[in-house]
Amino acid sequence: MQKSTHMKIRLAAAVLLVVAIGLGAWFAMTRNNEEAEVYAAYNGHGGTFKNTLVPFDTPDPSVVYKDGYYYMTFTHNGADVMVLKSRTIDFKQAERKTVWYPDVGTAYSANLWAPEIQYLQGKWYIYFAADDGANENHRMYALEADTDDPMGSYTFKGQVTDETNKWAIDGLAMELNGKLYFVWSGWEGEINIQQNTYIAPMSDPLTISGPRVLLSEPDLAWEKAGGPPYINEGQSILHQDGRVHIVYSGAGSWTPFYALGMLTLEEGADPLIPANWKKAEQPFLKMDEDAGVYGPGHNSFVTSPDGEEQWIVYHATTAPTDGWSNRRARAQKLAWDADGNLQLGKPLSLDTAIPVPAGTGVFKAAPGGKEAVFDLIPSKVPTVAAILLHYRNDSGEAQEASIRAGSAAPISISLPPVDGTGYTYADIPLEAGMNEIAIAVDGDQASIEAIELPRYEAENATALTHGTIEENAFTTSGFGYAVLSSGEEEALRFDNVIVPVSGVYQIRLQAANAAGQAAKLTVRTSGGKSDEIVIPSGGRNDFQPQTISLQLSAGPNTLILEHATDEVQLDYIDVTRTLTP
Repeated sequence: MQKSTHMKIRLAAAVLLVVAIGLGAWFAMTRNNEEAEVYAAYNGHGGTFKNTLVPFDTPDPSVVYKDGYYYMTFTHNGADVMVLKSRTIDFKQAERKTVWYPDVGTAYSANLWAPEIQYLQGKWYIYFAADDGANENHRMYALEADTDDPMGSYTFKGQVTDETNKWAIDGLAMELNGKLYFVWSGWEGEINIQQNTYIAPMSDPLTISGPRVLLSEPDLAWEKAGGPPYINEGQSILHQDGRVHIVYSGAGSWTPFYALGMLTLEEGADPLIPANWKKAEQPFLKMDEDAGVYGPGHNSFVTSPDGEEQWIVYHATTAPTDGWSNRRARAQKLAWDADGNLQLGKPLSLDTAIPVPAGTGVFKAAPGGKEAVFDLIPSKVPTVAAILLHYRNDSGEAQEASIRAGSAAPISISLPPVDGTGYTYADIPLEAGMNEIAIAVDGDQASIEAIELPRYEAENATALTHGTIEENAFTTSGFGYAVLSSGEEEALRFDNVIVPVSGVYQIRLQAANAAGQAAKLTVRTSGGKSDEIVIPSGGRNDFQPQTISLQLSAGPNTLILEHATDEVQLDYIDVTRTLTP
């Protein structure tokens, strides 16, 4: 009886605190909360995304992940070098900046192709191919960043060439055992008969220090498709368990047959000896008519935010006749078998909901300092969003923190004591555009480790029997919505919805209903828990928040929307912690 009374008092105090500061629910993982199932492998709220990664043409994508951000560069109309910056591998809301323009009337003023962004020996570099307007004069050049910011200014450092000074494109540096090598696509002579894969040693990121070595010619049937000329190009470097691979694009880049092949270096061998490299007989990624993917090629490799997964980013088109048009960046997770062989499978269709890379959405705080600052938080319109804080507080007492978002007044929040990492939810205002969130903790007995925005866009969910996905510029978040038509069958499925602790959560649906009467909708978990929500009648694209509460299990969950009584448009759902124990 005494224990029950104490628990009721503690719960009442918690409710009063949350109401007083105007926040959503909070909770913490502690030894005093042993009844709550905890997801020990919690690494972010999960969710899914869909290809393509950018809503405009991004041929020849080069992607790097560093210090909490993804950076992408690509062939930008052949006129300049643009870099995108994003918190996620999905660049649809990325920051964009043209970081360099060529001087007019130079040997490198035209046809800028396939810039490659790399972080080498403590500096940022961008390699690119360019000419003076004549393709036969294409050569490789380099930019060096002036600061530690890859979105900042760059200095042109000149040509990167070997002693032959032959036609060259698609070059990048390969780091192996403390040494640098330059890998590129080039001609043997002065005539465009075929493009080969070459390698040469480098003394530094700007200087080739030895003769070029021919590693591969387009001598396989699949590499010759669409030619002549015959193609080996778009080389990229892949490291896996001590082995190094050169992945390249073969077949005509103007054809749907463009595909990805692989050279593998014998472990521990000298990369400058061609015999040490083994070429795979077949491409590991090629067009798939069933998936509507044509000409997959010119890729780069990048890690997940937690560094535990490898992802490929490549461009492809959606029609066999697209040629060099409509080439957009896509992503797919790599998998390996027990023998170390790549098992990528087929390219994914544009309607495939792909689980996000591990650790996505966990924006880590910089170490030190009393205020944790998080930038590049996008929002299409002024709104209120759920935020999940990761924090530390082993003081034994609740500590206070203040959340500042944009020009809004700071919000106070309590951080209950916790062993290890604690989690607490709040609601914060976001302004239209890119937002900055700052969190300051009173005193030095608690700290902020990271934040998340646990939002799941409807256009990234899987449409089922009574659901469709549509692009729409009038949504309040993201780039589209789901339409749930009336009927008894399932309409929409949100997979990979991850929460750190089991319990009752608020599911907030941003929905519109233009049917002229209230619509009912069931939201069900894969575990069988369900609730019915009413979407009031309004106008088309008049999205308003509606909330239900559902029991979610620690770890991944699936939310299924079904049994709509009238057509409903769904923009997104937010998942936050409810006051109900």
